[in-house]
Amino acid sequence: MPERHPAHFGLHLRRLTPPDAAPYRELMLQAYAAHPDAFTSSAAERSALSLAWWESRLAVGDGVNELVWGAFLDDALVGAAGLSFESREKARHKATLFGMFVLPMARGLGFGEQLAEALLTHARSRPGVRQVLLTVTQGNAAATGLYTRCGFVPWGVEPQAVAVDGGFVDKVHMVCPLADRPADNS
Repeated sequence: MPERHPAHFGLHLRRLTPPDAAPYRELMLQAYAAHPDAFTSSAAERSALSLAWWESRLAVGDGVNELVWGAFLDDALVGAAGLSFESREKARHKATLFGMFVLPMARGLGFGEQLAEALLTHARSRPGVRQVLLTVTQGNAAATGLYTRCGFVPWGVEPQAVAVDGGFVDKVHMVCPLADRPADNS
């Protein structure tokens, strides 16, 4: 049987902009509610934020240090992931991948990997950025596997990183050194 590729399913990726704020908000509120151990933010605290906050997260232009890419199946937003660039002089060589989520109906088709690769490609295009960092909940084998396939390697574990439902979860810190992976110039 031939390998299924996301392009065969009407998938396209693009950077989200302020007009995408409402569907992005809806997607992420689903993520926070369904997987409270995977995110530092909670559904309650994010749902209290105005649509203007979500629009500002998707701002474009010079001087913007965050961007979010979306994965669309036909015209429906089915996944998203963000990249935050450090603005402090001594840390400008780092970026952080945040907020990765793909709806359950779209998992296993490569959407998450394509989102991560799109963000890594963007990070490589930014002068001076040498590495992308992220955290993943310890024990989340699917997410860890995805990030490993994209070139991330673990470098430490933060115990009790996030309080969830009266307990704590540990977070694995991972890094993708950009100099070790060629830029995709296609």
